[in-house]
Amino acid sequence: MNDNGFASYELREELLLALKKKGFSIPTPVQEKVLALENFETDLIVRAKTGSGKTLAFLLPLLQNMDLPQSSPRILVLSPTRELAQQTAREAEWLSRYMDISVATLVGGLDMSTQIRSLKDGAVIVVGTPGRTLDHVNRGTLRADGIHSVILDEGDHMLDMGFRDELEGILDALPQRERTWLFSATMPREVRELSKKYLSAPVSISLVEDGEQHEDIVHRAYLVPFRHKMEGLVNVLLWERPKRGLIFCHTRLETMSVAQRLSEEGFSAGSLHGEMTQRERNAVLGSFKNGHLPLLVATNVAARGLDVEGVTHVIQIGLPDDRETFVHRSGRTGRAGREGTDILLLSPQEAEKFKYMLGSAKVTVEWKNVPDLDAISKVQREIAEEKLLTVKEAGEDEDYLLWAEDLLSRVSAKNLVARLLWTLSSKRSAGYNLSSELERELRRKSRFAGEKDRTPGARPLKGRRPKGTMLRLSKGLADGWDVGRVLSSVCTSLNVDRSEVGAIRMKDDHVLVELLPVALSRFEEDCRGLERCGLLEEGKGRDFLLPASSQTQQVRGRPSGASRPRRQGKPEYRGR
Repeated sequence: MNDNGFASYELREELLLALKKKGFSIPTPVQEKVLALENFETDLIVRAKTGSGKTLAFLLPLLQNMDLPQSSPRILVLSPTRELAQQTAREAEWLSRYMDISVATLVGGLDMSTQIRSLKDGAVIVVGTPGRTLDHVNRGTLRADGIHSVILDEGDHMLDMGFRDELEGILDALPQRERTWLFSATMPREVRELSKKYLSAPVSISLVEDGEQHEDIVHRAYLVPFRHKMEGLVNVLLWERPKRGLIFCHTRLETMSVAQRLSEEGFSAGSLHGEMTQRERNAVLGSFKNGHLPLLVATNVAARGLDVEGVTHVIQIGLPDDRETFVHRSGRTGRAGREGTDILLLSPQEAEKFKYMLGSAKVTVEWKNVPDLDAISKVQREIAEEKLLTVKEAGEDEDYLLWAEDLLSRVSAKNLVARLLWTLSSKRSAGYNLSSELERELRRKSRFAGEKDRTPGARPLKGRRPKGTMLRLSKGLADGWDVGRVLSSVCTSLNVDRSEVGAIRMKDDHVLVELLPVALSRFEEDCRGLERCGLLEEGKGRDFLLPASSQTQQVRGRPSGASRPRRQGKPEYRGR
């Protein structure tokens, strides 16, 4: 396109003026595809990566065809998170500035009365999260009868976060809508089912291919010892030196634990998870966006729709849940034409599972062993030297020159510089020696693979798996715990894979968890993680281990003061 790219689509003057004021002159590929459609009255499915410019892709054609003046809701945009909804609303505000159109933002965690007032004042564009928007529909504060266009932005993320009921409730309340546009990076089963139910003969536009390599993202996987993921993370951070890094964990507890450990190692890091208040989320996101907090540790759910410019690195700790999770996470970097790096920290066993997970996806992954101490030491020296040699002001200040002369009169120049370099490099961890442990794991894996190759006809017996030992934990159904929460907490606290946890039997006042050999050994070494998350009474770790051979033994082996397990409860989890 030429420098007047948007003008070639014959957009109205108000939109062209807003684009010019903002400095936008060339449409992105997704904007070109949508604006080139002959008919905007049909339903539409657009597959495009996050950060591709899709907000303008749906706002421009809808505002182009809008009759003015308007004073009631006409366009509804649904977003998966508060942050994305607020960002979309800001885009809509500057784009519609010269059309005398107002925008309302309906998100949880913010004042309801302010939102109601903005709707009463005549908002034409409404941007909201599914839960709060449905609340306004049910209250009658959002007049749905005049809404002619519904945008489902990041539909896959909204369904991932469990908003299907809310989305269907909103769409069912808008039977007079003229068009429904779905924007989604991926098309999993739930998204396809929703589109079949609510979209009529949609036009499809796709700018992505399943598993396609993002040209602006370098994927790099580091092999780390299974039991030393945290130390491996420290080494990788020291080696990669991310200016702004987003670190993904599986659970809320893990985000807090990783952020705390990084702070102890000398890094500036914060955590982002679903149980934070809106004020806490805003504070940590603000620090991350302005660069005061270079590292942000988050869960998948908390980072849905998170759009922060300049994320140089995404770091995924452990095996992603599936290929789509891997794609969603890595898409937080390499946005808007910038280059980015996606890093995975995997044990040798997880590496094989990840390769299988990728399958035929067109993704190139660079495999490396975790950086060793010698390599990290060189990087640390470069950092210290750069800091020391780039400070010009001190070399021109008379007071500092006199101070230096005084010091040199008391300490040799060599000794003084050595102390300065030590001071510059001692505030952060020097890294960990993980090479020997990783080599042992790789040898064990190779030996195991060789044994499998020598006995190609051998098959595992049905039902055969290592015997486990039951652990009785002090929380149950009545305390709000469920199988998923227990499994995640046990795996995180003991730093084990889910395959190391056997059956989980939920009761009202307690839960029985079967620990397989590796998990059991971790528990016997250190059970403080389970104590911190409230699943285990402090200081009585081994007292709560029960034989797993029979239910009667489990009942007889319960600790004193514990009530007899009831028969009622949710279906048990039997591990993998």
